[in-house]
Amino acid sequence: MPRALWTVWVLEAIIILFKEGASDQASSLTCDPTGVCDGHSRSLNSVPSGLTTTVKSLDLSKNKITYISNSDLQNYVNLRVLSLESNRINTIEENSFSSLGSLEHLDLSLNLLPNLSSSWFRPLSSLKFLNLLGNTYKTLGKTSLFSHLTNLRILKVGNRDTFTEIQEKDFAGITFLEELEIVASNLQRYEPKSLKSIQNISHLILYLKQSVFLLDIVVDLLSSLEYLELRDTNLNTFHFPEVSIKETNTLIKKFTFRNVEITDESFNEVAKLLSSVSGVLDLEVYDCTLDGIGDFDLSVLDRIKDAGKIGTLTIWRLHIPRFYSFRDLHSIYSFTESVKRITIGSSKVFLVPCSLSQHLKSLEYLDLSDNLLVENLLRNSACEHAWPSLQTLILRQNHLRSLDKMGEILLTLKNLTNLDISKNNFHPIPETCQWPEKMKYLNLSSTRIHDLTSCIPQTLEILDVSNNNLNSFSLLMPQLKELYISRNKLNTLPDASFLPMLLVMRISRNTINTFSKEQLDSFQKLKTLKAGDNNFICSCEFLSFTQEQHGLAQVLTDWPENYLCDSPSHVWGQRVQDTHLSISECHQAALVSALCCALFLLILVTGLLCHHFHGLWYMKMMWAWLQAKRKPRKAPHRDICYDAFVSYSEQDSHWVENLMIQELEHFNPPFKLCLHKRDFIPGKWIIDNIIDSIEKSHKTIFVLSENFVKSEWCKYELDFSHFRLFDENDDAAILILLEPIEKKAIPQRFCKLRKIMNTKTYLEWPTDETQQEGFWLSLRAAIKS
Repeated sequence: MPRALWTVWVLEAIIILFKEGASDQASSLTCDPTGVCDGHSRSLNSVPSGLTTTVKSLDLSKNKITYISNSDLQNYVNLRVLSLESNRINTIEENSFSSLGSLEHLDLSLNLLPNLSSSWFRPLSSLKFLNLLGNTYKTLGKTSLFSHLTNLRILKVGNRDTFTEIQEKDFAGITFLEELEIVASNLQRYEPKSLKSIQNISHLILYLKQSVFLLDIVVDLLSSLEYLELRDTNLNTFHFPEVSIKETNTLIKKFTFRNVEITDESFNEVAKLLSSVSGVLDLEVYDCTLDGIGDFDLSVLDRIKDAGKIGTLTIWRLHIPRFYSFRDLHSIYSFTESVKRITIGSSKVFLVPCSLSQHLKSLEYLDLSDNLLVENLLRNSACEHAWPSLQTLILRQNHLRSLDKMGEILLTLKNLTNLDISKNNFHPIPETCQWPEKMKYLNLSSTRIHDLTSCIPQTLEILDVSNNNLNSFSLLMPQLKELYISRNKLNTLPDASFLPMLLVMRISRNTINTFSKEQLDSFQKLKTLKAGDNNFICSCEFLSFTQEQHGLAQVLTDWPENYLCDSPSHVWGQRVQDTHLSISECHQAALVSALCCALFLLILVTGLLCHHFHGLWYMKMMWAWLQAKRKPRKAPHRDICYDAFVSYSEQDSHWVENLMIQELEHFNPPFKLCLHKRDFIPGKWIIDNIIDSIEKSHKTIFVLSENFVKSEWCKYELDFSHFRLFDENDDAAILILLEPIEKKAIPQRFCKLRKIMNTKTYLEWPTDETQQEGFWLSLRAAIKS
């Protein structure tokens, strides 16, 4: 009994751990609200459980899944996309996909499946895409795998090593495919008519290391295939017996050879194949090797010419190891007469012989990009009667240097309208050039030019000068409709008067700071402008213009994503559309005017207040006080020259001179008084006279009256005593009240005087003559004290 309980406990623990593991795996996926779940590169060991039925797309690629069970996917009834590539799957149970009736895309590539079963695909009636590449199976099963996949449009099967056999039943039931990719690099057996059951194939991509079975495959497909792409194939031993072709109406319109090796002999065989196809062909050659010296069969090439087979010829990166032993190209002249489009790129072409150029009578488009052409050899290529129908010439990324020579060389091309000579070096540009009369399009991008001159033909409708070093555009182009001038150094839009017919302009990635509504409106016919990725200064004017123009996106094709502020610094990196500046930043002139007005009003009010409250007087007294501060606080005794300094109003001089002087200076012993009329030093500043007189006097007598209060200089004399003497708590000041004065008549600025008059005794001049003698006795005593 204990053993049974132990067993039950272990089983429950295992189940719990399994559920937790499944929950952890499900949580490692990221799903969006639309039902798309991403679980690639999560080191998953199995298909996660716990996901809901709403999942429509499940990506489990690049994990460590090895096994798909019947129950792993049973809940995903709405799944449309399932990606299981790059795992380690070696086993899929028979009914694993039974619930996936809505599945449209299934990728099982790059796994370890040793066998394929038709039962996997039988429920997948909606499947449109199936990828089985890169597994380890040798054949496509014992029965037809795809007979129930009536909606299948793209199919990829095979591998480079173990897939060795294609059988007649393999593609049974398939009627139409947009794309079929078969990787059969190690194919050892092909049953005839294996591909013939497919009624129509738009594009076949075929990997064959050897060409042993190529003929049988081509024969099966001539009536159903539109486009054949052959990859990684050695055609050195390819043989094409013409009796093998019985079809008169073939569908093939295009051949592409990628990484194919061919010899002179096999070139002839391929030419036979091309001649057997009805209709005009497009022929493409990429990364191929021609191991020969150009010993081609002229009779075969003549048949291609007679049938007018090649309409477009495209060659990229063609390698000819024995090029310097190569014969002339007369053998291919005949079949080139009907070719309308030729591209030969990255193939080290340095010369097109004049005779070959003259045979290309139907040629309308010629692309010789990324080769070794120079002007002197190009002159031979564009000889008289060369390329008589040529309209478009592309010489991008060669070794061209002289723009005026280019124009002169191309004068023989009477029908040339489009010229691309970008990625050459044409700096500097001459002032004048000659060009074919029909030139409408010129591409000078990435040519290191610094300016534009009249060398540019005025007949152009499209000009591309992007990715150069242009600082401005001031060239009159009366017929120009499209201007591409991105990635230069322009700091403003071109003048619209130079471009009256302009419809399209691309001027992004320059150094433009701003543009205005007036500038845009000046381009009367402009339909689209791309001006993003510039160094925009987000001024108030620029922001106001861009944010108030609601139809701006109709003209600016990259608005608002590529329009970012470069300055001011606090809005750097923000979208122009979302940027807002403060009122102070946007109305600086008004703000400065307001501040100036406020400052003027402040000064005016301050002046009025100073006038009303005697502010100027305070300032003068402060200056006098500061002057006095630089002198000793009190004059030495030996410097005292006067018994008293008398401060009085000129209106009271009669009393001072006729009474006070008589009573004091003629007294015995006499008092020496200091009077400004008599004792001030002529020529000396009056303030200094006042200060010196007070400091050299033992006492200071103030003769107070209504006239004294109104006297400017009495104020100075009184205030200096106020600052200098009263602050020392000295009794040096003697106040004589010559006549009664109301307190309100004393200015508020004489605060200490008002205080002293309230707290100290002052002498009052009596009108009664009998009391006057006592007044003088008191005054003499005050002076002596």
